[in-house]
Amino acid sequence: MTAHRRLWITFPSSPGTWQHGGVTSATHPALLPWDTGASQFPAPPRGADAVLDGLDPEQRAVATSLRGPVCVLAGAGTGKTRAITHRIAYGVHAGVLHPTSVLAVTFTNRAAGEMRGRLRHLGVQGVQARTFHSAALRQLQYFWPKIVGGGLPRIVDRKAPLVAEAAATCGIRLDRSELRDLTSEIEWSKVTQTVPADYPAAARAAGRESPRDTAEISQTYRAYEDLKRQRSVIDFEDVLLLTVGVLQDHHDIADQIRRQYQHFVVDEYQDVSPLQQRLLDLWLGDRDSLCVVGDASQTIYSFTGATPDHLLDFRTRHPGATVVKLVRDYRSTPQVVHLANGLLARASGRAADHRLELVSQRPGGPEPRYAEYADEPAEAEGTARRIRDLLAARVPASEIAVLFRTNSQSATYEQALADAGIPYQVRGAERFFERPEVREAGAALRGAARFGANDVALDDTDDLPSQVRHVLSGRGWTPQPPAGSGATRERWESLAALVRLAGDLARTRPTATLTDLVTELDERAAAQHAPTVEGVTLASLHAAKGLEWDAVCLVGVVEGMIPITHARTPEQVEEERRLLYVGVTRARSHLHVSWSLARSPGGRPGRGASHFLDGLRPGSRGTGARPTTPGPGGVEPGDTPAPTAAPATRRRARTPARCRVCRRTLTDAGEMKLMRCDDCPSTMDEGLYDRLHDWRAARAEETGQPEFCVFTDKTLVAIAETAPQDEGTLARIPGVGMRKVRGYGADVLAICAGEEGQPGHPDL
Repeated sequence: MTAHRRLWITFPSSPGTWQHGGVTSATHPALLPWDTGASQFPAPPRGADAVLDGLDPEQRAVATSLRGPVCVLAGAGTGKTRAITHRIAYGVHAGVLHPTSVLAVTFTNRAAGEMRGRLRHLGVQGVQARTFHSAALRQLQYFWPKIVGGGLPRIVDRKAPLVAEAAATCGIRLDRSELRDLTSEIEWSKVTQTVPADYPAAARAAGRESPRDTAEISQTYRAYEDLKRQRSVIDFEDVLLLTVGVLQDHHDIADQIRRQYQHFVVDEYQDVSPLQQRLLDLWLGDRDSLCVVGDASQTIYSFTGATPDHLLDFRTRHPGATVVKLVRDYRSTPQVVHLANGLLARASGRAADHRLELVSQRPGGPEPRYAEYADEPAEAEGTARRIRDLLAARVPASEIAVLFRTNSQSATYEQALADAGIPYQVRGAERFFERPEVREAGAALRGAARFGANDVALDDTDDLPSQVRHVLSGRGWTPQPPAGSGATRERWESLAALVRLAGDLARTRPTATLTDLVTELDERAAAQHAPTVEGVTLASLHAAKGLEWDAVCLVGVVEGMIPITHARTPEQVEEERRLLYVGVTRARSHLHVSWSLARSPGGRPGRGASHFLDGLRPGSRGTGARPTTPGPGGVEPGDTPAPTAAPATRRRARTPARCRVCRRTLTDAGEMKLMRCDDCPSTMDEGLYDRLHDWRAARAEETGQPEFCVFTDKTLVAIAETAPQDEGTLARIPGVGMRKVRGYGADVLAICAGEEGQPGHPDL
C-alpha cells in the first residue's frame, strides 16, 4: 500500500451507476449557491482593530497573520479557538477575507458550533465552520446529480449489520464483540486509504492487534464493499473517499470548489488522518492560504488512523510558513500546569520533541491531591467523599468530572455516586445497564431465574455465583480475561462485573437466588436510569478531550491501566502518557489523582501507581524541586498514604482484619464487611433487623430512591449485629460512615434503642 495507490472508487462518465462508496446521515442542506464575486470585499470597518482587543501578543500574531501558510502550535487551555476565530474576524473586517470564501474545519459538531457562535459574536456571518465529513457531504450532495444522476446513495446508519452479513457470506461467524472490533478495522483501513487486499500487510506494519486472522478481515472487508455496491448504499468513510474521487476525476468541479473556498482553517490538526489530509490537499490545490492549529502532545487517537505527522511536517511541506506558539495557559492553575509540564518532560518520541512548556496565567490554587486505596470499590467510595467535599465547598456538580481510562470502569463509580446520593451523568459511553452485553446478560439471567436456562445446565445445589457463571459463560464470560483490548475485552469486563456482583450478594445473603439477583439488578438499573440531571460527569479520558471542569478526579491511575497493558511499543506507551496529560489539563483548579493496590476487596495488593507519576507525586522516586506535604498538596486526609520513596515493591503494612467471634484472619470481602466468618454464629437481633428493614423501605419510598441507596442488606445485618448506641460506633460500621450518620443516624440509633417513632423521621 502507498499513499498514491489508486483508490477503488470509479465514477461513470455519464449519469447512471456508480461504484463503491462513506458517512452516517443526518439532514444536511444543499450547497449554498456559489459566490464567484469573492474579490468584492466590503470596505474595512473603522473598528477592525477592535477585534484585536484583549488578545495576548501570541494570539494577536495569529490573528494578524493573514497571508501564506500559518501553523499555530497551541497548548491546552491557551485560547486557540479564540485566536483562530479572531483571525477570521479580523481578516473579514479588514477586507482581506471574504466570509463565504472561508472554510473552517474541525472534528466535532460541538467544536464547529462553538466556532460559528464566536464568529457571530464578532459580527461575522457566512463563514462555513464544519466537520470534515459535514463539509464533504455537503459538496457531494450538491455535485452527485450532475456527475452520476439522481440523489446521493443512501448512507447506512450502522455498518455493523452489513459487516455481519458480509462475514457470513465468507463463512465467518462473529460474536457481537468481534463484529464491533472488525468494523473498527474496516474504518481504520478506509481512513488510512488501505484497500482490502493490502489490509494484512498494512495491519502488520502499523502494529495493530487484529481481532481475527488478517486474511479473514481482508476477505470480509472486500465482501462488505461488494455488498454496499450491490445495494447502492455508502457508509461514513465513503463520504470522504467519494469526495476525494470527485475532486480527482472531475477537474471542473475541483476548480469550482476552489473558486468558492479560497481560505482554509483546520483545528485539531494533530488528529488529521491520511484520508482527511488528502481531501484538504485537493480543496487547497496549489494555493497556500491555510492556517492549521494543533498540539502534538494531545494526539490520542492514533488507533483510529489519526497522526500528528502532518502537523509536525507542516514546516517541511510549507518552508515559508509562519509559526506561532501559544503557551499562556488561561485554563489551569500553576499547580495543575506544573504537573502537566512534568508529565511531558519525561516523554520521548517525535511528539515529545515538539512539546510546549505551558505557563499558567491564573492565580495559585490548591496542589493536586493524591490518594492510594486498598481496592477499587474503596477508591470509588473515596472519590465520592472527595466530591462531597467539593460540593460542600460550593463547587457545582456540573463543574466536577470523574475521568477513567476505559468505559468498563464506569460501573463502580456510578454505583458509588448513586450510593452517596450524588447526581451524575455519563458522557461518551453508554450507562452500564444500557450496554448491549449487560442487557443481554440481564435477559438471560431473568430467563434462567424464571424458567431455567435451555443452553446451560443449572444445578440447584450450585451457589449463586456458580449459577451466574454458568449462564454468562454462554454470553462471552470466561474465567480469564481475553487478550488484547477493544470491544471483546470491554464486553468481558461488563460481564465480569455482574459475576462479582453475584458474589457480593451471595456473601451478604447466603440464601440469595437468581431471582434475588435479578431484583437487585432491576433496582440498580432503575436508580441509574433516572431522568438526566445536572450532575457530576463520568467520562473516559478519550471522551473528555476538548472539555474542561473546575474539578477533575483522575481515577484508576495504576500501572496496567495507564499505561494500559496492551500498550507494548514505545509509541503506544507514549500515547498513554499523552492521554494522562489530556486528563490533567481538563482541570481548572482542583485535581484529585487516585489509584488502588488491588482490584477487589481482600485481593492481593500487587499493584502500584502509574510510573508516569514517578517523581511528580509526593514521596515517589525522583520527586523534583516542588515537594508537597500530606493534606491539601499530598495524600488525601483519611485515605491510605501514598508510598514513600522506597523500592517499588514496598507496600505499607496493613493490620489484618480478624473475626470478632473466633479471631481468625479474614480475607473474604463479605466477611470483612461483617467482621466475622460466615460460619461463625451471628449475634444479630432478628427483631431489630426486621425493624431496620421496615424503616429502610419507608425511607427509600419517602426519598424516591432504591433501598440499597439508603443501606445495603449487608450493612443492615452489621447494624443489627452491633446494635450501636452512639454515633461513633454507628459510623465505624462498614457501609455507614459519617455522611450517612448525619442523614440517618438519629433514626437508626432510636430504632436500636427500642424507641418508638415514625419510620424515616426522628422523634420530636
